[in-house]
Amino acid sequence: MHSHLSFENPSALPHEALVETMERALRDRSAEGEAASALVGAALNDDDAEFVEHWCVQVGTRAVSGSPLLGLAGLCLGHTARRFGRLSDEALALAQSLATRAEADPTDVDGRAVDGYDDVRSFLHLW
Repeated sequence: MHSHLSFENPSALPHEALVETMERALRDRSAEGEAASALVGAALNDDDAEFVEHWCVQVGTRAVSGSPLLGLAGLCLGHTARRFGRLSDEALALAQSLATRAEADPTDVDGRAVDGYDDVRSFLHLW
């Protein structure tokens, strides 16, 4: 018997629930898994561009070195750029910074930040 893995993108949480989840994970690393799912769900499915970008920036600036949330924040900024066609100067600078950190030390920020910055440059025509 073969088992087939399936993947489903997480749904966007209500804003209040996402805020609680993110704040909890930024205080307690044991909650990072739940926060990762919530951030991806927002980046892929929440229609409030400013809210999504705000939480990508919050996570990308406040998570500790080595947290998988750092690379994920960069990746989610790429999703945000793709979906909405824009990022603030602050978010753009963060995406670049996270990618640079990932290239310099993948134990600090994982490589998803590089993928996210590639998406940002592609979708915002910054090549």
